[in-house]
Amino acid sequence: MGVSAAESHTDLVGPFMPVKPVGRGPSPQGTLTSTTQSSRHRAKKGLLEKEVSPNSSLTLPLRTETHAQSQQPSNISSITQFLLLAFADTRELQLLHFWLFLGIYLTALLGNGLIITAVACDHRLHNPLYFFLLNLSLIDLGSISTTFPKSMANSLWDTRTISYLGCAAQLFLFTLLIVAECCLLTVMAYDRYVAICKPLHYGILRGSRACVHMAAAAWGSGFLNSLLHTANTFSIPLCQGNALDQFFCEIPQILKLSCSHSYLREVGLIVVSACLVLGCFIFIMLSYVQIFRAVLRIPSEQGRHKAFSTCLPHLAVVSLFISTGTFAYLKPPFISSPSLDLLVAVLYSVVPPAVNPFIYSMRNQDLKDALKKVIHLVVFQKQ
Repeated sequence: MGVSAAESHTDLVGPFMPVKPVGRGPSPQGTLTSTTQSSRHRAKKGLLEKEVSPNSSLTLPLRTETHAQSQQPSNISSITQFLLLAFADTRELQLLHFWLFLGIYLTALLGNGLIITAVACDHRLHNPLYFFLLNLSLIDLGSISTTFPKSMANSLWDTRTISYLGCAAQLFLFTLLIVAECCLLTVMAYDRYVAICKPLHYGILRGSRACVHMAAAAWGSGFLNSLLHTANTFSIPLCQGNALDQFFCEIPQILKLSCSHSYLREVGLIVVSACLVLGCFIFIMLSYVQIFRAVLRIPSEQGRHKAFSTCLPHLAVVSLFISTGTFAYLKPPFISSPSLDLLVAVLYSVVPPAVNPFIYSMRNQDLKDALKKVIHLVVFQKQ
């Protein structure tokens, strides 16, 4: 039954370390403490060696940097192309879209091309009215040629892509032509106002270079406005992908892809441009009000009917163009939808270039005669 002190101590310590006899060296507790401290020291040393090892020091920063890069918003410089709106998923509907757009494009091309040729070739049409009409046809032809061919090619080849530079060029040209058209419509309204309400002053306008200066001002305003919008839009960082909900590169659709508050600069510039467009629209409306007042004083009922039938279609197309274009750029985000955006874009970018040639030549006998002459020459030259 009796157990010695050495045996009891051996049972307590266990087989992990040797036990020295009592009274011949340091106590077992001291040996346990020193051994434990030595083990901890070796463990700490091993951890330090792992922390300062070359592999560990390189791997950790690389993983951190990769994670940080994955969290960074993608900049616009990293985007090489955009995806335009796809009108249909099936091949049959894509071909239907292609033929429909081709018909509209050829109609606009033929109508505006005939007006340009007639005004350029017929000396009787070398006056301010037809000079401005020639510029309007050039703008309409350019605007629809900027957007339609790429959309038709995408439908024909079953793709949606447009390159980064192609998108920038398309946005620049389209904005230039749209703003220039708005300014030119204002100039044309002023020309009609002077011709009808102040006919004595119209000789001064007709006999000087004023009409050339006004047309140049319209083109110059469009160029400067487009340059500012294009540079500002494509300097905004994008992180919402590269898909646009429109069949051409439009500023509001690109702004939807932005991920920072820097897009507010472009919004402010759009507001300034909208104020300019609104000023043009007010001037156009005031000019037509004065024209209608002068028309009402015409004693002949037939003359009044002809004047109203000529001016009202002009005013309708101008109002449609300016109102839908302004709405497209200033509409609140909560009422935006792909179908609404597409409808508005068609109304201000497709309808005016397609119908302007018919509106301006429908009641104009001089232009009709010139067009007949051009068609006659073309037909007989082929024969």
